[in-house]
This record gives sequence, structure tokens and C-alpha cells, in this order.
Amino acid sequence: MTDLVITATGLVKTFHQGKLDVPVLKGIDISIARGETHAIVGASGAGKSTLMHLLGGLDHATAGEVTIAGQPISGLSEKKLGQLRNRHLGFIYQFHHLLPEFSARENIAMPLLVRRQASESALASADKWLARVGLEDRANHKPGELSGGERQRIALARALVTDPDCLLADEPTGNLDSQTAANMLDLMMNLNREVKTALVVVTHDLNIAGQMQYQWLMEDGKLKCER
Repeated sequence: MTDLVITATGLVKTFHQGKLDVPVLKGIDISIARGETHAIVGASGAGKSTLMHLLGGLDHATAGEVTIAGQPISGLSEKKLGQLRNRHLGFIYQFHHLLPEFSARENIAMPLLVRRQASESALASADKWLARVGLEDRANHKPGELSGGERQRIALARALVTDPDCLLADEPTGNLDSQTAANMLDLMMNLNREVKTALVVVTHDLNIAGQMQYQWLMEDGKLKCER
């Protein structure tokens, strides 16, 4: 059994703007194994988030193939692809995307409820993750009642509650002050070591990138391993 979680081979993405074809990714190859940490850096507009969306099966490549947990995703129905993401991947973004009408506890439990896990069991798992991110006392607070850092920790717990093989994080600290960002990074790295979930971070922060095992530079539609 392989430890590879995500592989991308010959990945191309071209956007169509009127009569123009705008190539963003020009043949990307990358492999990500369980427990590894990767940073993807590059200028704004270089295609980092586009690549992240393709790796997570949130968008379709123009050419090339993405494989998640050994399963090529091209040709999968949206239902099958959604199930594959739910089983193997977790996502966290610059903005938390928590559901405002639900409590922190309910937000964390949501991915488990989506896969039709029993409510009592899903909420019990949410409670465990609330403890892991240090927010047991905020369980019944809604997102509007939480600070920015607390909302991101809840979003991290929601991403990890399914025990994914890989966490895809797109500028997860970009909306936080420097101290809160440092605390968030420490939390992600500690959880990576504890649960052996692969971590892929798109970031402008070279301090964050420097703490990852692998650093990738996105430039001119290509991905180059810097370390």
C-alpha cells in the first residue's frame, strides 16, 4: 500500500476569456505522501490557488491527471468526487467559511454529518477536536461571537475531524495578525506531527514556507522544487 495521497501528472489549466486562451498551469507534476509538509509560494496571480483547487478536486484540469488516494479523478461523477474528498482531504482557506447559523461544535461536526454519521457520534468527535484546538469553552458560540483566530482554529478542526490523509491550506494565516498567525502555524505543525496528515500550504509568508519539508515555487505556469 502506497503512502501517496495526491499525485498530479502533466497538469494543465487554461482559462478562456472571450476569444483569448489564458494558460495558467503549463504541465505540473507533484506527489504528496502522508505525513509530508509542502509549501507552494509565488507571486499573486501565479496560479497557486488554481493548483490547490485542482489537487483537491474542486476544479477540473484542461489536461493531465490528478490522483487522490490512488483514484484518478477525471471522469468521476460529482457525487463520487465529493465522497472521495470527504474521505481523504481536508480544506482550510484564508477566510474560515464557517456556517454562521451553527455553533462552533456543529460546524466542526458538519463533514461527518454530510457522510451520514450519527449525530451523537459526529458531535462527540467535534468535542474531541474542540479540545485539541483549545476551544472547549467556545463550543456553543456561533462564528460571529468568535475572534478571527478562534474562527480559523474552528475551521482547522472542521478540516481535520474526518481524519483526512491530506490537509490543503490556502493562505490559512493571511487574514490574521502576526502573533495569531504564528500560533495557528504551530497548531497545524503539531497536528501534522501527531496525526501524520500531509500538509500542503499556499502562502506568501516565507517564514511559514521555511518550516515545510518541501518548498515549491510557482512561476510562469511551472512548479519548481526549491528544497
